[in-house]
Amino acid sequence: MNDISERRKFKRIKTHVPVKYRKLREGAGSVGVGSLSRDLSQGGVHFRTGEFISMACRLILEVDIPMLTRPVKAISKVAWIRKTDSGNDYEIGNQFLEISKKDRELISEYVESLGMYNSHDTGVTTETAQS
Repeated sequence: MNDISERRKFKRIKTHVPVKYRKLREGAGSVGVGSLSRDLSQGGVHFRTGEFISMACRLILEVDIPMLTRPVKAISKVAWIRKTDSGNDYEIGNQFLEISKKDRELISEYVESLGMYNSHDTGVTTETAQS
């Protein structure tokens, strides 16, 4: 396992759901940037973007989980960032800082449902250390 996965405490599953983000400091009037998740857990989300976002940055996220009538919303902090092999994009790992109990439960149910369906797949991992 790599260093990132060893620090996680939530089950994380590979999934490609729409994610919209905007920087917290940009205010409510700014337009969010769209992306697709690479993986998701109760504690955070990993996605790719075309812009560098610093580790100190706080993001407002909207995650569109299938079968829900509204996106799950959270404020996150960038936990890690790395340039992709192509050098044009960045992989961003986010840790949820502020998320409603209901939204966290919805993410947990989604991750668990995919985990049960794909338990034989290597895309499902259970992490034991801190996220």
